[in-house]
Amino acid sequence: MVEPNLIRVLIVDDHAMLRSGLKNFLYGYEWLELAGEASSGAKAVEFCSTHEVDVVLMDMMMPGMDGCEATQRIIALGKPVKIIILTSFHEQDLVEDALKAGATSYLLKNVNAEELALAIQDAYTGKSTLAPEATDALIQATRQRRDIGFELTKREKEVLELLVDGKSNNEIAMLLSISLATVRFHLTNIYSKLGAKNRVEAVTIALGHHLITK
Repeated sequence: MVEPNLIRVLIVDDHAMLRSGLKNFLYGYEWLELAGEASSGAKAVEFCSTHEVDVVLMDMMMPGMDGCEATQRIIALGKPVKIIILTSFHEQDLVEDALKAGATSYLLKNVNAEELALAIQDAYTGKSTLAPEATDALIQATRQRRDIGFELTKREKEVLELLVDGKSNNEIAMLLSISLATVRFHLTNIYSKLGAKNRVEAVTIALGHHLITK
């Protein structure tokens, strides 16, 4: 793992012992900096509104404002903050709601230190990481939906393949020599056909159903 620039991390959890453990984890990596800690979703939103934060480690279940609502409100601030849900729960609706709210990644608290460090680095660069259990939940949710939408056009498959590769809209437009508006048009069609709410779900569905060969 190549060490990136210094990444400022906010820890959000209502349990002091878990926050302490995560702080000790951060101290083990020179390129990770503790931006702060918050014991509730509301405090996390307030902190992000007044401080510079790169990545948030967000608990899902907290009294008052939960992690999903806090994620949505932090994203609404318009700052380049990436949010990693770090929770003990992997139910389908929680995973879907978190990703819909704008979370970049969804991990379980049994993740090891190296995996979490890599997930933070990936989130910082815009790449998503899903716990296997979260991926399984999304795939199961897809199977429960109507079997529609896998009739992707050749161009849509090309866009989807680049999406799986982690390319941004700008990169997709450049690689396929099409406009950003056309990229967004294809993405809308892809999401609709796959029954996906966002990029992360589209990628998960594509890989889970072997729509893209990797």
